[in-house]
Parts: sequence; C-alpha cells; structure tokens
Amino acid sequence: MSMVLTSPEETTSRPAADWCEAPPVTDADAKLPEWYRSLRAEAWERFRGTPAPARTNQAWRFADLKHVRFEGYAPALPLAESVVADLVARAVGERPADYAAHFVFANSRLIHAETPGLPEAALCLPVGETLLTQPERIRGHFLQHEDFLGGEKFASLHAAATLSGLFVCLPKGCVVTHPVIVHHFVGGDGAVIFPHTLVVAEDQSSVSVFDLFESITPGEETLIVAMADLHADHGGRIQYAALQDLGDTGAKHVQLQHTRAGRDASVKVGFVNLGSGWIRNESVNRMVESGADCQIFAANLANGVQEYDQRTLQSHEAQHTTSDLLFKNALYDRSRTIFSGLIQVQPGAHHTDSYQTCRNLLGSDEAEANSMPGLEIDADQVKCSHGSTSGTISDEEIFYLRARGIPSEDARKMISLGFLHEAIEKLDGEALQDFLFARVEKKFAAIG
Repeated sequence: MSMVLTSPEETTSRPAADWCEAPPVTDADAKLPEWYRSLRAEAWERFRGTPAPARTNQAWRFADLKHVRFEGYAPALPLAESVVADLVARAVGERPADYAAHFVFANSRLIHAETPGLPEAALCLPVGETLLTQPERIRGHFLQHEDFLGGEKFASLHAAATLSGLFVCLPKGCVVTHPVIVHHFVGGDGAVIFPHTLVVAEDQSSVSVFDLFESITPGEETLIVAMADLHADHGGRIQYAALQDLGDTGAKHVQLQHTRAGRDASVKVGFVNLGSGWIRNESVNRMVESGADCQIFAANLANGVQEYDQRTLQSHEAQHTTSDLLFKNALYDRSRTIFSGLIQVQPGAHHTDSYQTCRNLLGSDEAEANSMPGLEIDADQVKCSHGSTSGTISDEEIFYLRARGIPSEDARKMISLGFLHEAIEKLDGEALQDFLFARVEKKFAAIG
C-alpha cells in the first residue's frame, strides 16, 4: 500500500528573529492531549533557563562553539506541490532495495507512506498522528528520559517543538523482517525541523529502523534537532541506523539517541555521517537488566572544514550485560572530529563485558581528531577496555597498491573505504549495507 499524506502538523510561520522569544505555535495545538501540552510548556521553560554550551563545560571540550546558536531559525515552511512530488520520486528512487515500510517527511510534514511488508500487529504511525489519535499508546515512552551528554538545551527545544517523525511499536512476538525506512528532508534558509523516532519492541519482538536526513537544496543554512528513543523489552531486538547526508556548508545537525535495553534484549545502533558543516551526536545506551546487549557503531567521512562532535555513554546497570562500541572517522582537508566516550559500570553490575574503540584515519596534515575515551567501574568481575588511535595511511600500503597499477589517489580512497566499511558491516541487512557503502563511495568521488 502506498499513499501521499499530509501531517497533522501545520506550522504557523514567524520571523526568524522571534524564534527564541516564544514557543512554536501550531494549528493542531488545541487538539493535543493535555499531558503533552504541559510537557511542551515545561520543556520550553527549561530551554529558556538552560545556559548555552560553553567550552568550560567538559561536555563541550574541544568543540568550536561558533557553530552553536539558536537565533536566526524558524520552523520550516510547507513546500509547493511540485517540490513535494519531486521529493517523493527522489526518496522512492534511492531507497534500499528491501523494506517493510517507507515514510517520507519534508519540512516536518508527512508526504508519502508505504507499508508493504509491515505485519498487521505492528503499529507504525507518525508521531503527530499518534498524539492526536492514540495518545495513551505513546505516553509511557515519549520524551521520558533526562540523561544527556551536554545537549540538554537542544533536548529541551526538541521536546517543546517536535510533532514530526515516526512511532514504531511492536507487540509481543512481532517480527518485522525488513527495515522501516524514514526519510527526513529539510529546506529553506533558516529552516529548522525536530524529527522524533520512537521505537518500542515488546517481549521477543524485532525490528530495524533506518533514518535518512537530507537537504532539499544543498548550501542552505538549516538546522535539524533529531531524537531517537529505543526501548527493547525482554528479548526484544532493535536495530537503528541513521544516515546524515545533508549539504556540507550551511547545514547543522544534532542527533540525540537513547537506548533502554531490558532483560536479554539486543540493540544495535549505527551512525553514518557524510554531510553537514557541523554535527553534534549524543548516544546514551543503558543496559538496565541482566543479559542486555548494546552495540554502537559509526562510520564518518569528513572533509573541508566539517566538524563532527560525538559523545557516547555505555551505562551498565545490571549484572551480565554487554556492550561494544566502534567509531571510525576518516578526515580530509581541515576537518575536525571529537570523540568523548564513557563506559560506566554501576554498583552491582557484576560480570559486565564492555568495549570501546575509536579509530581515526587522517588523510591530511591539517585534519584534527580529538579523542577522550573513559572508564568508570564500580563493580567486580568485569571485562572492560577502551582506547583510541589516530594515524595516516602508510607509504607501504600505497606502494603495494601502486605496484598493482592503481594510482596513488585511488589507492588512498580504497584504503579509506575499507577503513570505514568495517563499521558499516556490523549492521544487519545486505541491502542496507550496500546502500550505505554506495553513499560513502559517492562522497569519496566528490572529494576528488
């Protein structure tokens, strides 16, 4: 089944200068449940009362704060029908080969939906529609966590403004074989959107969700403040992947991701960042019951003056939990990356196995990689390791490939591709891997 839809969210535009003077106003506000209207009002007050990020805060160490501002943005405006039609065609034409459902949002409005492989028992609805039609289904999980890694001001703004994105809820034993794909397009100078992805996998259920963030027109100054909340109950399995492929000049992207893994639950999280002038990625992963496992991967390719700021937490809160993190950054020109990761083993979380690795491949003398791995252990009989490495492509590797007739620049690209592929290959699904590999290769071709 396929259809072209409009979201219940209809944004009332205002001058960008007013953005931080009053909360966003939507025509659908009066129809929202009282509990959510109260939550939005409280979030707005938190946003107004929370100081802007500062370099003196350890959570923003090494960050270039010239990228962080809240003024000058306004809610993204509706698009012309011709633009909407072009975006639907673009999204459908470029999606991975295998999918259970496909949703396309443009400037926060749902413009297309297909659910050919979605089981009847699975609930898969836009967040705005769920709040209007089934508010109690979403209430227990929506915007409930408060643990962030420095992005509290962004999180409060998101909570005060979000009405777009997707709610996926699987009942006990429901298995979705192929990924649920969600496209998020943003366009218009000064436009901001707040997509929210909420995935709830009840006992023994399984699903894969893939978010794609793209610019309608590269070069425009836009802001995305996205949030993904993943809740896996007893034996539940969730895979969440996010591709950020925005325009690499004026676009800014904030991704706040949170995992809560219950007993014997398994969660995989993967990030691929290719575009955007600046990103802030916060990944909080909590293993709260025995047997919980979480794996977190990232493959990032930065060039020009892009800055990718990544902060992670692996929090072990019960016995016999496991986690593994692998972040790989390939940097060219004068690009910068920041990685700050913490493994936290709470009191009583004995027999924890947790690993954290960040590897940086420097393709330029001017590229800069900052890494701050960390451990906090308050339990016994644990296996934990953390580390970071930074290096360049060796002359021996280049010589080996040149001896086989491969030009020097092509050899460097091949080595860098192989470097990033290791992280992408951790994700399940051949079609998804192929799609991500192709996007990475496309950016390498553009680097020249």
